[in-house]
Amino acid sequence: MTATQQTIAVTRLFTRKDALNESRLEASEEPAGAAPGEVLLRIDRFALTTNNITYAAFGEAMQYWGFFPTGQHEWGHMPVWGFADVVSSTVDGVDVGERFYGYFPIASHIRMQPERVTDRGFYDAAEHRARLTSAYNQYTRVRNDAAYAPELENYQMLYRPLFITSFMLADFLQDNHFFGAKRLVVSSASSKTAYGTAFCLEDFPEISLVGLTSKRNRGFVEGLRSYDETVTYDELETLSTDVPTLYVDFSGDESLRARIHQYFGASLVYDCYAGSAQNTGFLRDLRLPGPKPEFYFAPVQIRKRNADWGPQEVNRRFNAAQRQFIDHAREPGNGWLSLIQERGFGAAQERIARLVAGGGEPKEGYVVVLGD
Repeated sequence: MTATQQTIAVTRLFTRKDALNESRLEASEEPAGAAPGEVLLRIDRFALTTNNITYAAFGEAMQYWGFFPTGQHEWGHMPVWGFADVVSSTVDGVDVGERFYGYFPIASHIRMQPERVTDRGFYDAAEHRARLTSAYNQYTRVRNDAAYAPELENYQMLYRPLFITSFMLADFLQDNHFFGAKRLVVSSASSKTAYGTAFCLEDFPEISLVGLTSKRNRGFVEGLRSYDETVTYDELETLSTDVPTLYVDFSGDESLRARIHQYFGASLVYDCYAGSAQNTGFLRDLRLPGPKPEFYFAPVQIRKRNADWGPQEVNRRFNAAQRQFIDHAREPGNGWLSLIQERGFGAAQERIARLVAGGGEPKEGYVVVLGD
């Protein structure tokens, strides 16, 4: 760096991998311009949900820490979904001032090496990301995003990463004819991904939806009106055992899974583990009676539907469903969401610590703003 070269202050928030409630800020001075074949983006805002804690919890096992390496063994760069603006570019087709939606670190800036640049956006071709899930390497140009609206940015950040799981999970279950089930039991029914899945299944009368939740969250789950029945965890054994049942697990609670298998017995036709922020391990073989629990991973169903329908049709269907869901969720009269917008890295640190500790209400959605 020469004496006359302009610099920018770059701030990054690092999370301790073995204690996700602990974080620290690292600041540096870096060149203000993009190197050849590079773009420099300023991260403007991002959402924080329990899904981000899941990314960190599975950071090593599923390579989430690999997207934004820190070079420090004990510290990781937690991924989030948000919006960023190009402040410097040496890449044709990516212009200064353009805004992109995608997968970012919690930082003030990020450098990327765009490839496959199209009207839709680009993929980051950084060498360390080549072996990682490509869906997370894609950055969407907002001016050409059919699902984008400026006034919906906060809702898009909060719901889109979760709703793609909900939408594709609902599609996966439909695609497999609900594995012969007539009733779907969903744990952590108050979570955004769970009730997003229920929302996508509202028009399928052949399957009855039961939301399992805590006593504390029962009122919220009932108020969603997306489940046919709401049952607290201690009321599980009041459900009938003569209906073919499919279990979708968003809690990761092994003792609950054992109860489900033992209580429903032969009526349990499928056990689908959709991930959890509370259980930081993979499925263990608990030698339970009934079907073997299967881990659900949305990109697998996305690849299948890209082959079945074509990517454009997948995007069209997803965008239409997402807009319907967001419009419903943000309508105050429905009581689904209270948007909480906070500012700065300190707010992000505090919010992450609270989410790790299980804090936060299911009705709340958290957005952190770094930009002006």
